[in-house]
Amino acid sequence: MGYLPRYSQLVNPHKAPQFRARVVFEYFAIIFGIAPMALMVNWVLLPHAFVGGGLTGICSAIYYVTNGLFPSVFPEYGGAIPVWLTTFVINVILLLIAGLTVGWRFCIRTMVGVAAITFWYRVIPILPEPIIADPWLGAIIGGFVFGLSLGCVLTADGSSGGTDIVAMIVNHYHNISLGNIMLLCDILIIASAFFLPLPESMLKEGGNPTYLQIKRVLYGVAMTISYTVAVDWLMARVHQSVHFLIYSSKYEELATAINTTVNRGVTVLDGTGWYSKKPVKVISVLVRKPESSLVLSLVNEIDPEALVSYADVKGVFGSGFDKIKAK
Repeated sequence: MGYLPRYSQLVNPHKAPQFRARVVFEYFAIIFGIAPMALMVNWVLLPHAFVGGGLTGICSAIYYVTNGLFPSVFPEYGGAIPVWLTTFVINVILLLIAGLTVGWRFCIRTMVGVAAITFWYRVIPILPEPIIADPWLGAIIGGFVFGLSLGCVLTADGSSGGTDIVAMIVNHYHNISLGNIMLLCDILIIASAFFLPLPESMLKEGGNPTYLQIKRVLYGVAMTISYTVAVDWLMARVHQSVHFLIYSSKYEELATAINTTVNRGVTVLDGTGWYSKKPVKVISVLVRKPESSLVLSLVNEIDPEALVSYADVKGVFGSGFDKIKAK
């Protein structure tokens, strides 16, 4: 019987012969998936003078503070130290520390991400006026696009560097969750916006300077929440898995088809039909969400009379799925 094409070889590289092609695709995703992040920084965040979380927030703060200090060195940036330069320098220092502590294997894809984000920051011009004029909409929409871009990089096992390197280093020596470390870094960075000089766009609004500073911090909070939601949403969809229970008299043929075509491990369970009192075989299989349609097509092709139930599962860890990591 001719089974369906091995779509799973694209979504599950662990046993597929196209593993090298998958790796190339992942590096492609890291390099080009990170571009929208740079667009949002240079077209929304910097023109609005926002300070978000992570290394981007630190580099943005340096950009605002040094504005006009180096007119002969950085004339195209108004004399400010550009974000691309501080991003590259700080990341190189962090990568050297991480390589000596955590290990160089962790740093390889991060190096690609750092090189990519530095390149895009450099080639994408900083607009004098933001493409989204309203600051609240700019923070929410810009943050969401930023998060989707970061999510694309993370799904390819990549990284843009920054505070996640710091989190890995701290986690290597202390039993502190990565999420808590990164959250603390974001809080400190966003709060620093309160002490930075106000941009001209906000000074034109008038009013109490303290109120304007608080408002600026809230813009950063809104942007950070927006990109966090976007990352979580994308990662949940990409990493969502499905658990199938298939009751079929043609269990051997089905199990073989799923095993060889979907490239997933199959477990055949013994059961008893309580009404008929006859023994039955139940196929249990875990697959990624994109592979579920392939499993259903195989069942429909081999045994249309089979009884199938499936349910979304929150997380699956092990061979062919996610690695168990510290949270």
